[in-house]
Amino acid sequence: MTNSSKPLLFFGNERLVSGLKTTNAPVLTALIEHGYTIAAVVSHHSDGKSRNNRELEVAQVAANHDIPVYLPNRPSEIRDELIALGAEAAILVAYGRIIPQSIIDIFPKGIINIHPSLLPNYRGPTPIESAITNGDKETGVSIMQLTAGMDEGPVYAQTTVPLIGTETKFDLYEKLSDASVELLLKVLPTILDSSLQPTSQDDSKATYCQLLSKSDSQLSPTTFTAAEAERRVRAHLGFPKTKTALLGHDIIITKAHVETEPKTPLDIECRDGAFLSVDELIAPSGRAMSSEAFLRGYAT
Repeated sequence: MTNSSKPLLFFGNERLVSGLKTTNAPVLTALIEHGYTIAAVVSHHSDGKSRNNRELEVAQVAANHDIPVYLPNRPSEIRDELIALGAEAAILVAYGRIIPQSIIDIFPKGIINIHPSLLPNYRGPTPIESAITNGDKETGVSIMQLTAGMDEGPVYAQTTVPLIGTETKFDLYEKLSDASVELLLKVLPTILDSSLQPTSQDDSKATYCQLLSKSDSQLSPTTFTAAEAERRVRAHLGFPKTKTALLGHDIIITKAHVETEPKTPLDIECRDGAFLSVDELIAPSGRAMSSEAFLRGYAT
């Protein structure tokens, strides 16, 4: 027995939100395990690979359950195929492409989007990094009705996730992934039977986050306080990273803490006079190592 009389479609590439989990594509996997029929998976890498040349997790899960996978450059390219699937609704997680209204209109119950913030806060592509960078005390997950505007659709439900101030980007991805699965499974039946109606967002309270680029990797200690710099290290793990030069060598900082006074040659004075103390880094050789190992091998 399935949880829906009609199949669902899945849009997304859960690579980012499942990078450290043993369960690939947790939302897609949970839907399948809870009896929902997935008519097809739509992702957007034309070669079926992620940018580090791994097979897409959603494609792996789909193959294990004989679910067809579409990889168009734009979803409008396969509009006729999507119509033919007869899906009642679509679930969207980290899809990374704009969905035009002509595709949204295919589904009688619309497209249900999982966004990793407490909307209308952090509309845009980097809500997880932004929550860490800004030192927020909490963040969360919003399940919303997708519209043509960026993260502007009405919200079905939200759940709050407290932050303790030491989370890395990958830690928070994992926390929010777990929260997303739990909340979606709770509210999806009531969305599909129309007993739960979404509530419009307050646009006057909306905040936005921007796509990160390689230029955001450069650490400018005269621009940031030590606490701000430490948060950037945690928020920028993986991409765009946190880069600087120490002892004449270009390094990538992967873990650090704040000190009020310098204690090692790897303590960087910041705008507020406090110090970003490097604990772990990637050396010019490409090897990850502790600050002590770096000093032994690179200090002159």
